[in-house]
Amino acid sequence: MTHIYNNFDQETLNREYSARDTVPDIDPFIAEYARQSAVARETLECKENVAYGSHQDEVVDIFPAGTNAPVLIYIHGGYWRMLSQKESGFMAPCLAQNGIATVTVNYSLTPGASIDTIVRQCRDAVAWTQQNAHSFGGDPNRIFVCGSSAGGHLTGMMVAGGWHEAHGIPENTIKGAIPLNGLYDLEPVQLSNVNDWAGMDKAEAHRNSPLHHLPNNGCPLIMSYGATETSEFKRQSHLFADAWTESGWSVDIFEHPARNHFDIVFDLCDEKSLLGSKVLELISR
Repeated sequence: MTHIYNNFDQETLNREYSARDTVPDIDPFIAEYARQSAVARETLECKENVAYGSHQDEVVDIFPAGTNAPVLIYIHGGYWRMLSQKESGFMAPCLAQNGIATVTVNYSLTPGASIDTIVRQCRDAVAWTQQNAHSFGGDPNRIFVCGSSAGGHLTGMMVAGGWHEAHGIPENTIKGAIPLNGLYDLEPVQLSNVNDWAGMDKAEAHRNSPLHHLPNNGCPLIMSYGATETSEFKRQSHLFADAWTESGWSVDIFEHPARNHFDIVFDLCDEKSLLGSKVLELISR
């Protein structure tokens, strides 16, 4: 047996990084993302396909929530190769009821775009939101970021250090973040079959690993993952949480006993849920 990463052979490593194999079928979850997001666009004020950059994929949907509202930027998952901002607005009704605006981010997908490009696009979206929040009633001094799976990874890269000055925004732009069941060290991901579409070399994997780019000053994090996640997805969350804590910053991390990799995000739609109540408390501080 050839060990590819730690004690994993190739087959085991591939299985550890296969989120879809932790549920019988991902399609019902994807369909529900789309259904609830469509309802949000139909029932709330929504500014659709607002450009944050020059590429056709560089757009956001904005759900305003009144004057001087805090803003939650949501970055979708899909292992960097599927979904869009159109399946990402399901939490907007709950947030709007609590006076919080929602911005859902679209980005280019692999294999057509690199992870470098996707990270840059998401940072462009954060910078655009900070610089244009007043245009939709948002408060540029109360911006929060959330994402699940690949969106959890991208959220980690948004709270990483070293990029804000080049984008013309303050280092403390993000006041809190909620990375869910994400990937924070891409070394094993690059060695798995996920790299068939991610296409990273070692250097790109390191550049885009939040674990290796901790900021000078970290914001509070809420981190969670489903009970049925693989051991590697669980380890990734604790690896990043431990590094964050050791740097002296606040992390609230917990395994969600009743959720899986794909349905944990629906707690963002329920202010009384375990995750939903924690997120609202973070934003209201």
